[in-house]
Amino acid sequence: DAVGILMLCLVSVAAALEFKYHHAEELQEYLQGVHAAYPSFTHLHSIGRSVEGRNLWVLVLGRFPTHHKIGIPEFKYVANMHGDETVGREILLHLIDFLVTSYGRDPVITRLLNNTRIHIMPTMNPDGFEATKVPDCYYTQGRYNRNGEDLNRNFPDAFENNSANIQPETRAVMDWIKNETFVLSANLHGGALVASYTFDNGNQVTGSLNGYSRSPDDDVFIHLAKTYSSNHASMYKGMGCENRQTFPEGITNGFSWYQLEGGMQDYNYVWGQCFEITLELSCCKYPPADQLEKFWRDNKVALIEYIKQVHLGVKGQVTDKNGNPIPNAIVEAKGRSHVCPYRTNEQGEYFLLLLPGTYVINATVPGFKSMLKTVEIPDNTGNFSALKQDFSFPEVSDQIRSRAASCPKTPLYQELAWASAAVKPTVHILVLMTIMLVIFK
Repeated sequence: DAVGILMLCLVSVAAALEFKYHHAEELQEYLQGVHAAYPSFTHLHSIGRSVEGRNLWVLVLGRFPTHHKIGIPEFKYVANMHGDETVGREILLHLIDFLVTSYGRDPVITRLLNNTRIHIMPTMNPDGFEATKVPDCYYTQGRYNRNGEDLNRNFPDAFENNSANIQPETRAVMDWIKNETFVLSANLHGGALVASYTFDNGNQVTGSLNGYSRSPDDDVFIHLAKTYSSNHASMYKGMGCENRQTFPEGITNGFSWYQLEGGMQDYNYVWGQCFEITLELSCCKYPPADQLEKFWRDNKVALIEYIKQVHLGVKGQVTDKNGNPIPNAIVEAKGRSHVCPYRTNEQGEYFLLLLPGTYVINATVPGFKSMLKTVEIPDNTGNFSALKQDFSFPEVSDQIRSRAASCPKTPLYQELAWASAAVKPTVHILVLMTIMLVIFK
């Protein structure tokens, strides 16, 4: 009887989520209550601790919540990276509430959770949130972590050396990204109303001289940003905030908006093989609690539709002649090579987000001839499964394995810029030499 009463209490804790701000202890109690009430399809763990020792909680939802399952992509939402940007923190709690109460009742949510492993981190900067004593629409010291560092300027940068000391919260997220096969992600901010996408930084190689920093998957990023903005109650209108900058269709290239060094979304894309966008959800960074219910209503559909995009494109396994998985094989779409090549995980899996169309997929096991396969990719987001395309290397035995090659934490695009710049003088010299020869003749 005591166990039954306890479970009823836990269920009531999980169900009684109010539209208010939940501080550290309340947030922890709520997440623990949800996991206790729904243990079969949730998993609660901390990926690390903040400077002041607070847990960085992540609730995982899915049919196999405790571990990665072959063929099921990993998705994540991260909020409250800036401690005084609070709307995302609360709407992620309400997203959790919606998912757990809809599972088994709503066929779409049930299929989504059966075919996707969803990781939700309501706060990446719990110290900053607790330090924000007087909420403000524009700025407080709570933006930073306890060491006074901006966590969204704290990651390694693909374009220039980032001199910032890596913070405990940043390190925890970097390790988390390294240990999971994340495919798609979004980080939730406040202070504007727009979906911003990679790259946040850039150089002449990515077109930053023209005010736009283009990634190899620019079309996919535009689609992802539009998916969120078009399903949001008003973001798609692109009206901006208080006559400040407007954003056509409610989206922007990060660099076009403002240049940012050491950002999390670029780090995810370059080093984590994970497409991430930044969602600015409120003109006011820390709005009154009585507005939270409207923010949830405005974002609810967009949050779900965005998760579905993890099933875009193509996925599969790379195996040897005996059917054993080959980790660290390079698998990329032709014409979309990444500066840090996308590789298979320990299970030999790859996931490539691609829009519907015809592509040539190139699988390479170093030391062996590449395999090319032409695929016609449909829009499978409604079916909750990307197109499946496996590769088997008959000449590779299980004794031979690709050597794990971690990408260096140096500004990778810097080298490309130097190479690009180095070509130009050579061309000029050749032209001058040709002119001189003509003159002398």
